Amino acid sequence: MGSLREMARTLLSFAETRARLAATEFEEQAVRIAEIAVLAAAAIFFLALALLFIAIAVLLAFWNTNPLLGAGLIVALFLGLAAAAVIIARVRMRERPKFLAATLAEIKKDRELVEKP
Repeated sequence: MGSLREMARTLLSFAETRARLAATEFEEQAVRIAEIAVLAAAAIFFLALALLFIAIAVLLAFWNTNPLLGAGLIVALFLGLAAAAVIIARVRMRERPKFLAATLAEIKKDRELVEKP
C-alpha cells in the first residue's frame, strides 16, 4: 500500500508540474498575442494614413495630365502592399512555435520514463 501511495504522489507531482508549465505557456502566449495585436493596430493605422497621403499626392500630381494613370498607379501600389502583407503573414504563421510544445515534450518524456521496463 505504501508503494502505491508513493506512486500516486509521484504521478500527482508530475501532473502538477505539467499543469504549471502549461499555465506558464498560456500566459506567455496571451502576452505575446496582446503585444502583437497592439503593434499591428498601430502599424495598420499609420500605414493607412501614409497610403492615404500617397494616394492624394499621386492623384494631385497626375490630375491635369492623366488622372486615370494616377488612379491606376495607386491601385497597383495598394495591390502590391496587400500581396506583401499576405506573404509576410503566411511566413509568420509558419514560424510560430507550436502551441504547448514544451508541455507536450515533458509529458512525452514522462510517459517514456513510466513505460520503461
